[in-house]
Amino acid sequence: MQSQDAARHPAPSSPAGPVVDVEQAEAALVEHYPRLVRLAYLVLPSGMGRGRRVLTAHSLTQRALPRARTPAPVIPSQPAGRDGDPGYALVRLQVVRTALEAGLPLRRRAWPRRAQLPPLLPQVWGLKLFPRPGGADELALDQRLSALSGPARAAYVLRGLERLPDGDVREVLTAAGVTDADAALDEAGRVPDEYRLLDSPEFDPCSLQARPTDLLRRRRHLNATLVAGAALAVCGALLGPAGDGRGPDGAAAPPYAQNPAARAALDPGKLTRVSPTAWKTSARVDFSVWPARGDLTGDRALLRRALTVWARPGGSVRVSATPGTPSGGPAGPPQLLYAGTVDNARVVILHDGLRIARYAEPVDGARGAALDFARVDGAGRAGAGAVVLGRTDGNVRYLTAPWVRGAGERDLREPDSAATDLTLTDGVTPPLPSPALKPGPCTSWRVLQLADGTGTRLVTDLGELVPARLTAGRPGTDGTSVGAWAPFACSLSAMRSAGVRSVNVWAFAEQPLPDASGSAVWACTRAETWRGGGARVLAQFHTPGGRSGAVTAKAEDVPACGAREPRVLAGVLWKSGAGAWYLLAAGSRDTASVRATGGVEGSARGHLLTVRAERGARADLKGTLKDGRSISGLR
Repeated sequence: MQSQDAARHPAPSSPAGPVVDVEQAEAALVEHYPRLVRLAYLVLPSGMGRGRRVLTAHSLTQRALPRARTPAPVIPSQPAGRDGDPGYALVRLQVVRTALEAGLPLRRRAWPRRAQLPPLLPQVWGLKLFPRPGGADELALDQRLSALSGPARAAYVLRGLERLPDGDVREVLTAAGVTDADAALDEAGRVPDEYRLLDSPEFDPCSLQARPTDLLRRRRHLNATLVAGAALAVCGALLGPAGDGRGPDGAAAPPYAQNPAARAALDPGKLTRVSPTAWKTSARVDFSVWPARGDLTGDRALLRRALTVWARPGGSVRVSATPGTPSGGPAGPPQLLYAGTVDNARVVILHDGLRIARYAEPVDGARGAALDFARVDGAGRAGAGAVVLGRTDGNVRYLTAPWVRGAGERDLREPDSAATDLTLTDGVTPPLPSPALKPGPCTSWRVLQLADGTGTRLVTDLGELVPARLTAGRPGTDGTSVGAWAPFACSLSAMRSAGVRSVNVWAFAEQPLPDASGSAVWACTRAETWRGGGARVLAQFHTPGGRSGAVTAKAEDVPACGAREPRVLAGVLWKSGAGAWYLLAAGSRDTASVRATGGVEGSARGHLLTVRAERGARADLKGTLKDGRSISGLR
């Protein structure tokens, strides 16, 4: 466990890493500010109250900047998107260290540390701020975390939120002044690993609700407050320094206007512009080699507005981000991919290496502007084939990659129909019906087909900035088949707005049906996300003559049906044409036997199981693989 002296006088044991400039640390803090504040909020003890906990988390994060060039500890950043960033590792370590200090009790004979005092800034008058409430699972997890010691709570959060292995967690805790990191890890291990809940709005101190403070008390103190405010205003007028020339319409407020790197990020003249032929000779074929296209690439006023809104969106700007995507300003000048008129809007598409940012404003003015973000780190040739330019009247327009030679539209529900060729204008498609925006029952699912000289790929709009790629076949084979998707296309609606990178469908078994009813097809669809975690898996069952498959099981954050674990087992209660009920179960081809227990008992050798059952019965499925390992039914 952590002693109070250790937290008050930390002695990092990690060897010194690269020297981090203040600007580099600030860029990392601004870029990942929401995650760092969430980290601080989770490490702080819940006993201080949600309101003070929110303000303290923001205060500790904003004070995490070093005062001068500082060696970063040799501790890796969080794997998904921050690996190798010494600036992020440095500010994260400072956030953990001060959050642990803030949770220590005050000593009667010692001066309190700064982190133990109520935050001077930020302050909110007249309102109580607290995160949006979650569900029963989040409440239970918060109660479990509150029972842990500060170091154990930090260990749990570093494991779950930062996805660090235990060795790296040990390094962070030791550098933060924890004297017994192993004990903290052991204590944290006694809490169930419900890490997905750490991303819940319950623990997001950047998305807050407001309620008034004590109104009667405020009324009694109103006169005193007015007098004090008047005195401060007079003093400020007499003693305040002269202005620096920035008007109310300045491009950015601090820290952006003060940081040279951030000032450069607001300059349209410093935007990165790539040659139209760069992709032909580049070792990397992704968004980094897209040229700047569109009829407004020379409109400096539009580009400046887009950059300024990205750095400091106003209250009237609609901001959205796919799950796991930070929405902070750019750390440096981003790359311009597109600036042009799309239907009734002016649109700017920017890329900063981690994210795609889309700024859109009405043609008749900047009111009603929108700013959207999507993660695209690790996108290769297949994942960087297109981005969404805009959606209007149920239609979507795409901007395709410069290496796309041809595009077409086709309906997954009609695999025998040919693709309709599309005319690309400077890489922009005509408006296409968007399945993500279509109301009512699913009668069709229209997708974009792209040909780039190395193959044909399918992508679909799932309501986000980057379309999801569709593949078919055993996980890892990366095949494309419209026919494989036909019965299961409508299940894609369950993948909307989840930050999906790709979806694969795999028909893993074919099972003869009782009572001479033909054969059914078992398939699983797996949606991988840009952030790595949060993969969604559906098991589906398709009977002869059926228009669509029926979803029999859902799971999230499981390896089944994926490249790491290309195995799956699923079951369903099915009623034959003769009125009899059966438990049908199927595993992938490498399943040696299947057994059902609980409400239905039965077993079978091989990867298929058929057992008579009662209507409404429930059963647990277990399978044994040919290599002797066990597998559980997807549920």
